[in-house]
Amino acid sequence: MSEAAVKLHYDIDAEDFTTAGEASSGVKKTLTRLGAEPDVIKRVAIAMYEAEINAVIHGGGGAADVEITPEKVTVVISDQGPGIPDLDKAMTPGWSTATNLVREMGFGAGMGLPNMKRYTDEMYVESEVGVGTKVTLIVNMKR
Repeated sequence: MSEAAVKLHYDIDAEDFTTAGEASSGVKKTLTRLGAEPDVIKRVAIAMYEAEINAVIHGGGGAADVEITPEKVTVVISDQGPGIPDLDKAMTPGWSTATNLVREMGFGAGMGLPNMKRYTDEMYVESEVGVGTKVTLIVNMKR
């Protein structure tokens, strides 16, 4: 992998499940092309997909900014949605504010944030009610 950082930006459409996952898929392809380890690719793809889906379901869309360096992959997903009123509760596996329609589509099981934490080396969530949420996901290239 080259020493230069690779920076990627994706817009995430609100409530558009047909394009949900395109950003994480694009990053997966880029990491594969750069020769990242399969475990790193898997962990980034899963964590980023969960964050991307949360932006679609809860955040009214948003943006994904990714930086890939020889040391780590940093993914920042931000939205201008309603924010998370109780982050501790939101981190509880199975807890969700998803609508019944979203659940019927197979999403909203309440595993998004817990899975992001599980598949990353570092995770930071900044959220303000009425302003939005920013999730930073970091996966180290070497464990």
